[in-house]
Amino acid sequence: MELKTLLEKARTIAVLGAHKDPSRPAFYVPDYLFRAGYRILPVNPRFAGEELFGERVLGHLSELKEPVDILDVFRPGHALPHHLPEILALRPGLVWLQVGIRNPEVEEALLGAGIPLVVDRCLMVEHKRLLGRLRALP
Repeated sequence: MELKTLLEKARTIAVLGAHKDPSRPAFYVPDYLFRAGYRILPVNPRFAGEELFGERVLGHLSELKEPVDILDVFRPGHALPHHLPEILALRPGLVWLQVGIRNPEVEEALLGAGIPLVVDRCLMVEHKRLLGRLRALP
């Protein structure tokens, strides 16, 4: 499926490594997506139980109890193998590794499991480029 179509159809984005500091990409990217109308499910054990983007921050991906259209990852590449079992169990519609995040072994495992993957690109930048606007979702 084309990336623009995936972004148009997506409703729920889990953000692994979500942060509450407004100066960090792990805050302002999901904040932009929240304002664009997506439901943002923040995941970060450091802030578990707090609220971000109108949702309670979860400590681990395994705590997500609903389907996720996009998993937006803000974790360093060397930390990705630790998250791989939870990502595979979650089976998001798309895994998005933000700018600078790479791990060839994890990327291969995700693709081998049939999970679409975007690597080393910013979801906010691509959303603006492909959709050109903030939009309200139905």
